[in-house]
Amino acid sequence: MLPRFSPLLRTLHPPFPADLMAARAVSRSLPSPITAYFRHSSYSTLLPSPIRLCASPLCLDSSVFGWRLSDSRREDPSVPRGLFEKLFAAERGYRKVPRGRRKPARRKRKELELIVDICIEEQLPDDSEISGIAEILRLNAPMVMKLALGRLKDLKSKTRDLAIDDVGCFESVELSLVFCNDEFIRQLNKEWRDEDHATDVLSMSQHVPELKIPILMLGDIVISVETAARQAEERGHSLVDEIRILMVHGLLHLLGFDHEISDEAEAEMEEEEELLLKTLGWKGKGLIRSAYDGDTHGTTHLDNTDSNFNGIIAHRKKQGSLRFYKPKFSYIFCDMDGTLLNSQSQITSTTAQALREASSRGLKVVIATGKTRPAAISVLKMVDLAGIDGIISEFCPGVFVQGLLVYGRQGREIFRSNLDPSLCRELYWVFSCLSLVQNFVNLFSVAKRQTSASGPGFREVKIFALSQLQAFIYSLKHEIPLIAFSEDRCLTLFGHPLVDTLHTLYHEPKAQIMPSIEHLLAGVDIQKLIFLDTAEGVATALRPYWAEATKDRATVVQAVPDMLEIVPSGTSKGNGVRMLLDQLGASPEEIMAIGDGENDVEMLELASLGIALSNGSDKAKAVANVIGVSNDEDGVADAIYRYAF
Repeated sequence: MLPRFSPLLRTLHPPFPADLMAARAVSRSLPSPITAYFRHSSYSTLLPSPIRLCASPLCLDSSVFGWRLSDSRREDPSVPRGLFEKLFAAERGYRKVPRGRRKPARRKRKELELIVDICIEEQLPDDSEISGIAEILRLNAPMVMKLALGRLKDLKSKTRDLAIDDVGCFESVELSLVFCNDEFIRQLNKEWRDEDHATDVLSMSQHVPELKIPILMLGDIVISVETAARQAEERGHSLVDEIRILMVHGLLHLLGFDHEISDEAEAEMEEEEELLLKTLGWKGKGLIRSAYDGDTHGTTHLDNTDSNFNGIIAHRKKQGSLRFYKPKFSYIFCDMDGTLLNSQSQITSTTAQALREASSRGLKVVIATGKTRPAAISVLKMVDLAGIDGIISEFCPGVFVQGLLVYGRQGREIFRSNLDPSLCRELYWVFSCLSLVQNFVNLFSVAKRQTSASGPGFREVKIFALSQLQAFIYSLKHEIPLIAFSEDRCLTLFGHPLVDTLHTLYHEPKAQIMPSIEHLLAGVDIQKLIFLDTAEGVATALRPYWAEATKDRATVVQAVPDMLEIVPSGTSKGNGVRMLLDQLGASPEEIMAIGDGENDVEMLELASLGIALSNGSDKAKAVANVIGVSNDEDGVADAIYRYAF
């Protein structure tokens, strides 16, 4: 026997041009008209292929849930006796027969077969609760169909469309239930109703009264599990309760009820909703009553503008959960200082929760920072995100020390870049008091040999030399500390309060004070050197000098305003991320990157979606695809909720 698929998977073409099938689309999160008409088109253009189907081991002749109510007289304690008996038009025939002969046997009544197909759209994540609810509805759907169909013939209604009335002429009734996400139902809503926003349930009729066939094809009830989950939370009941309510609401639309046409029609449909739910013993109010109560208490509804829609969805994601959302990316590469950390160098509980949820939904969060790996682990350990169950450990991939140390699978080093030892020595001697006069004298000696003392060239060199002297004097006067980063160690020549902040504020390893330059440089590889000062001092005195002094031999970058970093030429976080992606077998199209500093520029340019926080540098914001909220407004959490799913 060929498998029975949801009508949504079949091409829908009306048999005659004049017989357009009506599509009733219902949204209680939208105060908009709900009736539209199908175009001559096919659902197959809207549905991804293949759709993931939930299969029931109880149905041997179908690849989807195909519940057959083979005995319509079966006792069901949740349905009042006698209701379903009205589905059968049983005739009793009598004739005169001689006394003593047997009466003719009662004609066996035809059983009405109820067929329910349940499909789970492939964009929904594999979630045990969704599968469990599908299994529950495999049993619940025939129950509510039985009850609703049994009431039709004697139902006193002034507003219901009577296209479906007496079902005794049919041999079977088919209904399809489709579970999907917001984006899928939004696409359907736009295609069939010209409404570009998500909703909770869509009912799409396939019944054509003119076709005299033994099968009553009720149609499709499409339910967004994401919207249902939010509404369940708002209304204080479980997800299965909300989906049952949506199923009842959608079924009544397929049976001709339409609460949008008038107040009387709304009252009739609301009453029928309440009766079905109460009779079956299902929790919750009907969808009409729930939506009315929500309106009364000021519940926010979606409108037709994309900006408002996106804002509300992001807000609802913040308040709820990501469990029914599928990631748009494979990886998030995230900076730390000024991005993941707020202005107090802390990760807020909101941001931690967003990282935790993203990770639980299969989205891999990779740290890309100027910090050392121990510092990053120390920070994330404070919010229980370090270790095997966290997003970082010594066995996780990551990009550290501005891309100068890159760790791949199992946390193994795959790249290291060091500063030229001679440059490091020069930098330390230049910064030493003992070499101040000698450097200045050497500079003028070179200038005299190369130019005329009275020529314009000498004046330019003299001006540059004076700027160097000014930088030297500034550094000596303010005792600007210089710290060397050597893998997991920090080295310096003297103690200073700013050096202490590297450990207390930025969580770097406590700096080791070395007795001399020779001791500091002996037998170690130095990845970067950093100067610590005020933001003004870095911008006006340190950066201009060291950018010129290290030209062609190193690169000057800034992650935060009060820190100047000297790193090897040609290295960056972006290059580190690219090398890591190559090792992981991933492409830039699979990543989202979040940063704030100029050291994040290459990473933001590389990513499929680059997000610069509003507190970031102008250079970072200039190359980003999106400007997010600041790090003090949980910018990383907002970016995850808004763009990653």
